[in-house]
Amino acid sequence: METIMAYLLITFAKVIEVSLMTVRVVLVTRGEKVVGSIIGFFEVLLWLFIAGTVIKDINSDPFKAVFYALGFALGNYFGIKVEAWIGLGVSQVQVIVKEGSGKELVDYLRDHGYGVTVVKGEGRSSTRDLLFMFVKRKKIGELISIIKDKQNDSVITISETKPVYGGYGLLRK
Repeated sequence: METIMAYLLITFAKVIEVSLMTVRVVLVTRGEKVVGSIIGFFEVLLWLFIAGTVIKDINSDPFKAVFYALGFALGNYFGIKVEAWIGLGVSQVQVIVKEGSGKELVDYLRDHGYGVTVVKGEGRSSTRDLLFMFVKRKKIGELISIIKDKQNDSVITISETKPVYGGYGLLRK
């Protein structure tokens, strides 16, 4: 029973450590140096204890390595889920709609607090409106639902971005 608890503890601790790593990497790439560094401190501290526990007597108990690897795999999965749930940062959303339909969608989006820039474009057989928006990641799902509801034949793309300065509804740095 004691050995099973040790395996579960190794797995659980590794899940926490790798989840922290995933969130830290995303934060650091988005320029959040201070928070990323603090998370990194706890991540490495956890890693030292976990790795030390697993490496000690690994030849006599190789299952420690198996549960360590399981924790690593699960940590990646849960880290991605946690990072998406936190939803820090901004994404650029581009929407392509038929020109005649674009005005109605743009007005609706602006009335609901979204900043929208419209550019005219040429499709294969008709003129199009290209809508560009910078949206907080937590609001992406809501935005996509609105667009699909109002313009179900639109083309939507999302790109991760790191705003430098300005933008409607965004913090000026």
